[in-house]
Amino acid sequence: MRHFALTALPLALIACSADDATGQNATADKPFKTSVIADFDSPWAMTFLPDGRMLITEKAGEMILFDPKNGTKIPVAGIPAVDSAGQGALMDVVLAPGFADNKKVYFSFSEAGEGGKGVALATGTFHQASDGTTKLDGVKVIFRASPYVDGNGHYSGRIAFSPDGKYLFFANGERQKFDPAQDPKSTLGKVLRLNLDGTAAAGNPLAAKGFHPAVWSYGHRNLLGIAFDKDGRLWEQEMGPKGGDEVNLIKPGLNYGYPLASNGSHYDGRDIPDHRPGDGFEAPKLWWNPVISPGGLAYYSGDLFPKWKDSLFIGGLSSQSLVRVKLDGENAAKADQWDMGARIREVEQGPDGALWLLEDGGQGSQGRLLKLTPAQG
Repeated sequence: MRHFALTALPLALIACSADDATGQNATADKPFKTSVIADFDSPWAMTFLPDGRMLITEKAGEMILFDPKNGTKIPVAGIPAVDSAGQGALMDVVLAPGFADNKKVYFSFSEAGEGGKGVALATGTFHQASDGTTKLDGVKVIFRASPYVDGNGHYSGRIAFSPDGKYLFFANGERQKFDPAQDPKSTLGKVLRLNLDGTAAAGNPLAAKGFHPAVWSYGHRNLLGIAFDKDGRLWEQEMGPKGGDEVNLIKPGLNYGYPLASNGSHYDGRDIPDHRPGDGFEAPKLWWNPVISPGGLAYYSGDLFPKWKDSLFIGGLSSQSLVRVKLDGENAAKADQWDMGARIREVEQGPDGALWLLEDGGQGSQGRLLKLTPAQG
């Protein structure tokens, strides 16, 4: 990914609350026990089936049905060809609303096509035969980012369904091309709102202004997590440029500034104006410098860690950390950051309220699946 030169965080701040900026009360102790459940080949995302099994995607293009109870791994057939060069991958995987009846799975992946490469959104029907073999039937691409361009970075590809199950929100990164994030005709650098069949949802806020009809918000960079909270607010995290990783509250029609405003700078040293009141851009709720290189994003609503209800959890890639953000309505505050000793690509809440993490298998990480449960005592 990026930010590798800025990976080190002050040791005194690791595992301490953001309320204690000096780190005077920092401790290496973690309030959770970490259990290694399995190891995968550069995993990217995961989702739980109703029966407790999981679908896990791997960078090179493999989807795996995994049973955490017995460790069984079964490859899922039917996945289209994936262009996994650079930051390309078989990316997000999410169950459709009503999965228990319709068995539909949504997933994203990077591919080569006319004009270069881009991120695609696809669906298929989960099927497991009596002999245990598993596949997605009827796989079809229902949406492609536009335009496809050269390069292998900033695909994004995160998926979230609205709480009412009527709409799908899909993140398109700006592909390291800067200007498309502000281009009204492009879907790059945008959060999109789609119908479940992949068409642009009616009533999107910018269509009447000449934007691509799917655009919900714009001015984003590399969006690697989107999640709804208990009150239906949509939260998003993205990698900033050199400094300035962000957590944003996504509202319809707003411009989040990139590359015209950011609390970071370009890698070649050129300055980007910071967010400031009255600049016409929506400022992030939180930002980091030194960076955390945010990976996955999960909203926590479980009972296993009751003090963490109404928190966001972010996987840290170059920071090799798990980050907790406390929400209070439309406000967000940095809460905790724990050193995990490996690049964390994905965070998910399990059926019992445990937190599940995926290492990404890059830069020395092993690609392990970890389960976090409350520490004893």
